Amino acid sequence: MSSLFPALTARSDRPAVRFGDRALTYDGLASAAGALAARIDGAGRVAVWATPTLETAVAVVAALLAGVPAVPLNPRTGERELAHILDDSAPALVLAAPGDALPAGLAGPERLDVDVTAVHRVPLPPEPGPEEPALIVYTSGTTGPPKGTVLPRRAVAASLDALEEAWAWTADDVLVHALPLFHVHGLILGVLGPLRRGGEVRHLGRFTTEGVARELGAGGTMLFGVPTMYHRIAEALADDAGLVAALAGARLLVSGSAALPVHDHERIGAATGRRVIERYGMTETLMNTSIRVDGEPRPGSVGLPLPGVELRLVEEDGSVIEAYDGETVGEIQVRGPNLFTGYLNRPEATAAAFDGDWFRTGDMAVRDPDGYVRIVGRKATDLIKSGGYKIGAGEIENALLDHPGVREAAVTGEPDPDLGERIVAWVVAADPAEPPAGQELVDHVSGQLAPHKRPRVVRFLESLPRNDMGKVMKKALHG
Repeated sequence: MSSLFPALTARSDRPAVRFGDRALTYDGLASAAGALAARIDGAGRVAVWATPTLETAVAVVAALLAGVPAVPLNPRTGERELAHILDDSAPALVLAAPGDALPAGLAGPERLDVDVTAVHRVPLPPEPGPEEPALIVYTSGTTGPPKGTVLPRRAVAASLDALEEAWAWTADDVLVHALPLFHVHGLILGVLGPLRRGGEVRHLGRFTTEGVARELGAGGTMLFGVPTMYHRIAEALADDAGLVAALAGARLLVSGSAALPVHDHERIGAATGRRVIERYGMTETLMNTSIRVDGEPRPGSVGLPLPGVELRLVEEDGSVIEAYDGETVGEIQVRGPNLFTGYLNRPEATAAAFDGDWFRTGDMAVRDPDGYVRIVGRKATDLIKSGGYKIGAGEIENALLDHPGVREAAVTGEPDPDLGERIVAWVVAADPAEPPAGQELVDHVSGQLAPHKRPRVVRFLESLPRNDMGKVMKKALHG
């Protein structure tokens, strides 16, 4: 396998990473990461206190250079979850920025401060094998303790190279984002992606529409975000000509980690003339599908399988769905070089996650006649079985969000003696003082979708519970 980061070997003065006013060229990054790689060589595993800083980027690159698996830690992780991750992954060291206050739970592993100014002129270490673990990223733990997903170097390279092809991603691209660095989206796509291409990443530290406008307006070509960020952008466009111009000048706007509501797609497109591309991935699979940069824009779709990725839909009994009709719902299964090698210390969970060599994603989708994939929700929380129909929550949520009186919406199912499950809409009103009537929203959905997809209950909330990536935590919604 060739080097994950060919541009590091060249040690050029091209910009590599920037966080606010702190930056490193490829030469500086090779020096700092090379020096740290020499210090952690043979460490087994290292934890990285993954703050949105230059130190986190250097730490992860150093671990990859040294062939030492890195375990990114969410700085907001609770005490119990942190203890589980440390016990499960047993890192020898924790890498952190100088001055970072670490929680008491991190007192076990030896601390090593990351020096981003270190100078290291010896050749970088040889590239480890493609199946060697690169990262161990912990899942969100929604169905039990978080599981450590072991991602091999092969998967990182395969996913980033597939995106290079789908998005025409080059060394001339400058990526702007403010995503957390303890998830696949922000760390692997958002930091390692530009570095593999030999381009530049500018991390905002904290998301603001002003930061997006500033960096895209100063040469940024790509923006990565989650729906919450794009919603804030859509809200700000009417009063911010600079933001409109910055987005209009960008080459690629990408949204991921959850579905971007159609209404926000339309508002951004109307104001800027630019479409937002959606893609679909998971911690265990990295990237599976995407709208191509030269493909048809289709809000609500995550596009086609990426090069090297095979995708199929299956029924609950495991039979493969052959229909490409845009209606038949099935669970997505994938296989390809983008897959993880297993859950750390969890052979039973690893075995249960596969159907032969196909990974069971737990995501439900339909396929349009041309192969485009539309995700309708998670099998565990977004598939509603009502009146003999299998209904995806996502399209109902989009219909609700199309109503001018709705700011946010989530849809769940709850037991019903007649229907099996009834559809429940959870709504945050655009004007909390004058929310739309529940029946008005039911009629609105009925006018856009089939009658059996209308909500039977509408409940209003001040806000929806969300995690760090902006995903609605539906298990926290109950009557």
